[in-house]
Amino acid sequence: MTLYYSLVFLLLVSEMVIFMSLIVPLPFTWRRKLFTFISENPLIAKLQYGLKITFIFILILFIDSVNRVYRVQIELSAAQKNSQANAAVLGGHERMEVQARKFYSQRNMYLCGFTLFLSLILNRTYVMILDTLRLEEELKRLNGDKSVGGKDSAKLAAAGNAGEIASLRKELDEKNRDIENLKKQAEGLTREYHRLGDEKSPADSTPKKSR
Repeated sequence: MTLYYSLVFLLLVSEMVIFMSLIVPLPFTWRRKLFTFISENPLIAKLQYGLKITFIFILILFIDSVNRVYRVQIELSAAQKNSQANAAVLGGHERMEVQARKFYSQRNMYLCGFTLFLSLILNRTYVMILDTLRLEEELKRLNGDKSVGGKDSAKLAAAGNAGEIASLRKELDEKNRDIENLKKQAEGLTREYHRLGDEKSPADSTPKKSR
């Protein structure tokens, strides 16, 4: 295994450890302090930014491994369709070489694919845990528990609402664009109405001839 695939494997193992630590049952206070620390620590924020760049490179490796698997599969299929003489050669050293390249390509594809897939699961699990903590805190507050709330709660809520605020801003921009389009359509209809009214007014003001 090459160096960069070894690093991808270490990242996969780290993701598995982080995922197991996220789903470990902890008391509400401990879990709230832990996620508050994660959401406000600048070092962790820089680490997350670096991981995003790393996942882009892993995505490139995944696409390259899929391409290699496809090419090896085509090569193997073409070799199997040759004459019996070539088939005899394929049963020896060349067949083992092609099978080995196919195995390594599939291994790299699965390694990069599972690493990317687990990163999505981790992100979604983190957001769901933040939402669960905010709901539990709101429930305790409604039940009259005064131990909840404060600075940590505000930071936790802000971290959980970051994605929701961004989506709401996007929806607001779309609504504003729709309103502007409706205004332009209304102005066009108003101008057309006035034009038709001006054209019809001279005809209505003409006196009718008596029979």
